[in-house]
Amino acid sequence: MRKWWALMHVHGYMWVGEKAVFDREGDRRPGGPGFGGSGVPPMRTADWLLKPAGLVRGTWDVPSGAAAWLVGRLAAHAARFHSPQDRDPTRLAAHASSVMDRLAWGGDVARGYYLERPLFLSLALVTCSPNRAAPEARCPVAGSRLQREVDREVVEAEGQ
Repeated sequence: MRKWWALMHVHGYMWVGEKAVFDREGDRRPGGPGFGGSGVPPMRTADWLLKPAGLVRGTWDVPSGAAAWLVGRLAAHAARFHSPQDRDPTRLAAHASSVMDRLAWGGDVARGYYLERPLFLSLALVTCSPNRAAPEARCPVAGSRLQREVDREVVEAEGQ
């Protein structure tokens, strides 16, 4: 059987909305009234995997692709960042390395930035199949090739 990181892939999520909506924690928890039907980021990054597949903005088999997507989203929104420090190109470029390091060991990445008031930007990269924080979570992209491989190998392992 292959090691977990050989099967892992990464889903990207992005949400831009009013900070007041982001602050409604009940809607950000599984089982909360607005959790399933809303693109508002969950309290726990791994819980993105419990949301509908339509919220997935991209899927990558390698950390570098996911990191490039996140850095690209940061660059696209940087001019609107409320904090001048967050707009610093050197700081933005440093994210790529730290994101790749975290994804390489199976960790999730979440970044949040205040934009022009009253908006908030949330970006997340969530490891999948498996996720370290939520190993029981199924891939939200139903029927994906990677999910079928994981399911088959789990069945094979349980049969041994």
